[in-house]
Amino acid sequence: MKFPFFDHIWHIRGSVPLAPNQTHDEAYDRLMPLFLKSGTTHERSGDTLTFEKKDQEAQDKMSIFDRGVLQIVDAPGGSFLRYRMASRALLYCFLAPLLFLAFAQLNIQIGEWEKASAAAEAGAEEEDEKETIELPQNVIDKALGAPAPEIDGPGAEDEEEGPSPTPAYVFAGLFVALYLGGRILEDRLIKSLFRKRLHGIGDDKGQNKKDAEGETGSRMLSF
Repeated sequence: MKFPFFDHIWHIRGSVPLAPNQTHDEAYDRLMPLFLKSGTTHERSGDTLTFEKKDQEAQDKMSIFDRGVLQIVDAPGGSFLRYRMASRALLYCFLAPLLFLAFAQLNIQIGEWEKASAAAEAGAEEEDEKETIELPQNVIDKALGAPAPEIDGPGAEDEEEGPSPTPAYVFAGLFVALYLGGRILEDRLIKSLFRKRLHGIGDDKGQNKKDAEGETGSRMLSF
């Protein structure tokens, strides 16, 4: 059984047109440096390429994705690359707010239980009342009709509130913003990355080969 809406939460789909007169092999040759990164395995079968990433490096421009399928499709208007990729990071960012909202509701319930317990001990009728203690009044003040001074009873200021749900709401809001921002941003970034690779935007002649050959050297320089 498939759930299209749930699947859409952590999958990114799209398509990018190939450069004019670009063959399928040329297109995949331009994209290949993206799949030669550490922790990435790939397999090409005809016009379809599948990949999977494990323990990918942060420098990997596709590190947010864990697996995916790319396919080159011919159409009357020209060939285009169609892709579908999954990201567990997006899934976790989507589920995190639900977890924090559950924590918030739990804190609210704990607070209500503590209030109910305190009310049972103090008496249901005096739940919201504060005990006061009358202090001795000066004779002159008493003659003038001034009210007697009072102080709060021992239970007035010692009431402890239950755990606040506010921090959980704050974290839930942060993860909602993180998911929405990441979902939109990553969709645009991966489409832009594929377009630049396929059309050679920003690449010098032979840059794709240099990227593949220089990968090992760049890792050695990082030590």
